[in-house]
Amino acid sequence: MPEPFKNLFNAQIISGMGDHFLKAWPDFDRDHFVQAATNNLEMLELKARSEQITQALRKYLPEDYSHAGEIMLSSLTPEDGSDLSNIPVNTKGISGWAVMPMAHYVGLWGMHDFKLSMMLLKEMTIRSSSEFGIRFFLIEKQKETLAVLMEWTNDNNEHVRRLVSEGSRPRLPWAMRLSAFMENPEHILPLLEALKDDPSEYVRRSVANNLNDIAKDHPDRVAEIAEKWLRAASKNRQRLVRHACRSLIKQGHHATLKALGYSPAKVKLEALNLKTPTVNFGDALVFEMALSSESTEDQALIIDYIIHHQKANGRTTPKVFKWKVLTLSAGSTHRAKKKHPFKQITTRVYYPGLHKIEIVVNGAVQEGGAEFELEIKGAQNESQ
Repeated sequence: MPEPFKNLFNAQIISGMGDHFLKAWPDFDRDHFVQAATNNLEMLELKARSEQITQALRKYLPEDYSHAGEIMLSSLTPEDGSDLSNIPVNTKGISGWAVMPMAHYVGLWGMHDFKLSMMLLKEMTIRSSSEFGIRFFLIEKQKETLAVLMEWTNDNNEHVRRLVSEGSRPRLPWAMRLSAFMENPEHILPLLEALKDDPSEYVRRSVANNLNDIAKDHPDRVAEIAEKWLRAASKNRQRLVRHACRSLIKQGHHATLKALGYSPAKVKLEALNLKTPTVNFGDALVFEMALSSESTEDQALIIDYIIHHQKANGRTTPKVFKWKVLTLSAGSTHRAKKKHPFKQITTRVYYPGLHKIEIVVNGAVQEGGAEFELEIKGAQNESQ
């Protein structure tokens, strides 16, 4: 069984942080810091653990922010040109996830010294990521912080460039939402424009995730950007745009599909056959389909399927699943088979009863869905 994610912050890591703070500042009360930062640690999840470490830093670092910043800076693993983001606290210094509570400290108590805070967040992100800490400044000092982020789009370090796009995501998971950018993404689009052809896949992936966030509030604007960015686009940029538009593709957003080269499909679902009309929990729904072209030209198709899941209240909720991307020749028929597993996962609770499957082509639900029964034995159902 994999190690719980929350254990990225454990007693050993926290003790190591204390060691490095003590090296940087001989008056640091290491033992009481460790005691405070590890208090009831097993009861806390990852974010709460990080916040508890931040509060311990506030208590045991000097009240003077510039002095505290100097200590944190000195405690970081020395930069040697290698990727330090996945290296935990070691004898050389602090890096990896242990940087997260330090960046949070900067965000909470460094607003009055903007220049020092930007320097600290940059140095910290080289060793991990300051994507949570930078958001305090994007909220309180938007104009100044955006100007710094624009400068960082040209930084030599890919972690710094990624901070530009990841830290400005309107809906970054686990983080404060940036409501100003949710309302008006034009503030951050110049940053994404500057990074769209970044040489690092790590950075381009972050740009795509930022656009995917924007798409949840401004789908038509993202469709416009997709159409613009796809003109004479490299393969890397094409992949970025497709990843950025993944939610809109699932939704069948027509302007986005058109930008990606997918017109309304001229097809007919000839057959949708369920090989397992009754599915036992733990097994899979097995289905086959036949999709015929009604066009005299070849067609680019995105084929997905929807499962309407039974809920506790007796209603069903649809969920789109990705399936195929293909070119359907004029007048031809495409046949395909798929297994869709029904097994215990952390992100969904399953309920027994009547479910439904539908085929979606280029965002349009095809006529001819089919129903099936999901059976869950009592013990399995209770475990959900």
